[in-house]
Amino acid sequence: MGNTLDTALVEEVKNWIAEDPDPKTRLALQELLDSGNETELKSCFAGFLEFGTAGLRGPLGPGPSRMNRAVVTKTAAGIASYMKKHGMSSVVIGRDARYGSEDFTRDTAQIMMGAGFKVYVLPRPLPTPVLAYTTRSLKCDVGIMVTASHNPPQDNGYKVYLGGTVDGVFYDGSQIISPADKQISAEIAQVPPLPQLPRADGWEVLDESFVDAYVNATAALVKKTGNLKIVYTAMHGVGTETLTKVFTKAGFPAPILVTAQAEPDPDFSTVAFPNPEEPGAIDLALETARQNDADLVIANDPDADRCAVAIKDGAKGWRMLRGDEVGALLGEYIARNNPPSNSIMANSIVSSSILGKIAKHYGINFQETLTGFKWLAKLPNLCFAYEEALGYAVDAKSVNDKDGISAALLMAQLATELANEGKTIVDMLDEIWARHGYHATRQISVRTSSIEQIDGILGKFRNHTPSEVAGFKLVQFDDLEAPKDHLPPTNGVRMFLEGGTRIIIRPSGTEPKIKCYIEVVTHGMVAEAKSQAELNMNAIEETLRKMLTTP
Repeated sequence: MGNTLDTALVEEVKNWIAEDPDPKTRLALQELLDSGNETELKSCFAGFLEFGTAGLRGPLGPGPSRMNRAVVTKTAAGIASYMKKHGMSSVVIGRDARYGSEDFTRDTAQIMMGAGFKVYVLPRPLPTPVLAYTTRSLKCDVGIMVTASHNPPQDNGYKVYLGGTVDGVFYDGSQIISPADKQISAEIAQVPPLPQLPRADGWEVLDESFVDAYVNATAALVKKTGNLKIVYTAMHGVGTETLTKVFTKAGFPAPILVTAQAEPDPDFSTVAFPNPEEPGAIDLALETARQNDADLVIANDPDADRCAVAIKDGAKGWRMLRGDEVGALLGEYIARNNPPSNSIMANSIVSSSILGKIAKHYGINFQETLTGFKWLAKLPNLCFAYEEALGYAVDAKSVNDKDGISAALLMAQLATELANEGKTIVDMLDEIWARHGYHATRQISVRTSSIEQIDGILGKFRNHTPSEVAGFKLVQFDDLEAPKDHLPPTNGVRMFLEGGTRIIIRPSGTEPKIKCYIEVVTHGMVAEAKSQAELNMNAIEETLRKMLTTP
């Protein structure tokens, strides 16, 4: 059957098999060749897995379009070549507990040793913030984290950090941005055949003192502790051990664990999708909270760089806070505690506008950036930064990235101090809403059949801008590809409607999906403002969905 396959494809597959260091993926490709499975082979050979500002991320499997040892080896060699051209000499590598993470770490370490660098490897699967912290504390030129964060179990990935200043960008242990991503991608494309690459052993496996240093630095954020009952889930990831150490070191009781999700499990067996934002993902945590009459629920995603919070909200019972609500709470809390006078608060453009108002109220500098902590982390003197997708930096001097463990600790302290005053998290939120208006946010996603369809939808808004949405008059329209403010250009549009509504529409970036971020601000008594915001939001969402799906 194999002889019916496209000759060029067969040649490409055979060449790949000849270079692939992994007998498992070599065998998988040979079986696809032998069975003449052209559909699957074309899927595995649809171009090299793209290396961008999020590094690599994709499904495990054979061939250049999947995450595997050959792709990781080639990527590591490309990064090594980039490092040499930039006079870099040291790298630290961390990993989560997903399938493939150990192999990918070993291959990366061998290639980096073979290239003559000083190579450090974290002692075991650990949270991404520990890698980000260690990159900085060791003053390494590069940090690499093998993780797919909150992606489904069949995925893995590769996140890259840079230390110091590179090409005029002050990285200071933060994730890569352009032009580093394009430069690394170009180096990957030039890598010689994999068997020719020098490999070596002898890297330094770091001891527990580096994990302890992160634990100590994070625990030091807390000044007053209490005895609230806090339920915690690691979502089958690597957060449990480190978060528990941080809480006990800070003086809090160890959290009540969701035992079925406490240990690393690469199958993520109790959740459909290991992301706290996904419906049902924290159901076990909420059940544990009810059984234990808990005060607070905290969830990390599998690599523990994101933090979700659920609270008891009066008669409504337990509910998960929106990322923007947690952002408002942490921002208000940090602002009340007198950060240094040159401090900056920041959030991404798709996050709520509430943090900017909180910062202004307290006389703190504020800045907005494009979506992603790779942008937020480049700002100097950050005292707090967040994005609505559950990412928070409450201790940027230690971890120049989002950190779900330090955010969890600060939420525990905030809840404890409120309880000592006889107040709840809902009370604190209502104080913020009473001062600034109620800020309702909602994200809607519309799947499209192609990337071209997304361009068509955005083009419709650019070329035939609506004069109103759901009866709310358009006040201002911004094409984010031609920004009028300090932001670099990005594909998307922003609309401001009368009465304090903001809409941002942009492509997903990773799949054929268009994302729409809506913010509705209403004033008056908080209860009435919430009801009015819900009515406005529903009307706007209904109209927008029609606009986004109509050709």
